[in-house]
Amino acid sequence: MSEQNFSSGPLEYQTEQSRLNILGFWIFLAAELALFSTLFATYAVLSGRTADAPAPFELFEPTSTLIMTFLLLTSSFTCGIAVHEMRNGSKKGLLTWLIVTLILGFAFLGFEIDEFITYVHEGATLQSSAYWSAFFILAGTHGLHVTLGAGWMILLVIQLMQRGITRVTSRKVFIVSLYWHFLDVVWIFIFTSVYLIGMVM
Repeated sequence: MSEQNFSSGPLEYQTEQSRLNILGFWIFLAAELALFSTLFATYAVLSGRTADAPAPFELFEPTSTLIMTFLLLTSSFTCGIAVHEMRNGSKKGLLTWLIVTLILGFAFLGFEIDEFITYVHEGATLQSSAYWSAFFILAGTHGLHVTLGAGWMILLVIQLMQRGITRVTSRKVFIVSLYWHFLDVVWIFIFTSVYLIGMVM
């Protein structure tokens, strides 16, 4: 039977090993959720403690924040299209949309790095206050996860070009898509609880 036969359900779920790996990754995401929950709680406790450093409303720029949000949420959509193309057995479509997702992800990272550099130049650093320490650790941890996810996706694109859509590569695509969607959800919370609230503090 061809490995691209979808008659028994999505390709990524067609073996017991794949189902177990996907379940294991959901458990991993639960641990990641605990990590980010701790960082959000720390940020909430330290919110407002800017000492002599600039306040967040002085530095947060609505335009750049909205652009970053648009880029990352759009990348979640394109990642979903990639999975759809994979389930239709389209290697070209899968690769195309994964690459678009990567471009959007790297654009997000570019804006975030530029934002961090601007904040540092304005006197907001890890050492300047408890608030900015919490901010950089929370946002930086998310940015690091996005970087790792992008690197993972690049390796997967290379593997797909070599091997095509198989039960193994489809499982990997699905798992990396779960990871990417998770990071987008985390960003929504950062956008609302950090940036939007910070702009009016």
